[in-house]
Amino acid sequence: MGYGAFGLVEVLGEANAVLVTDQMLKAADVIYETQDTKCGGHALIFVSGSVSAVKAAVESVSELPVCKIFNSAVISNPSEEMVKIVEEFKLRRKK
Repeated sequence: MGYGAFGLVEVLGEANAVLVTDQMLKAADVIYETQDTKCGGHALIFVSGSVSAVKAAVESVSELPVCKIFNSAVISNPSEEMVKIVEEFKLRRKK
């Protein structure tokens, strides 16, 4: 499966992850892919779509945050290795 871009946003807490995901989905034509939660409760949310849509979604939460955003990034034309990482995160969430 090819991806135009991935958007990543890191927040603290599952509730904040839901709020940020909702805001990104409403802001642009992006697809929620998965999220990964690490020690300390930081959640990393992944969305995908066209480069312009992903940029718009990530910018929407950066410019009008509903909570503290620790980091955000847009990866255009992700490498095959990056796609594998996201797919592995998706598989882990299904368990």
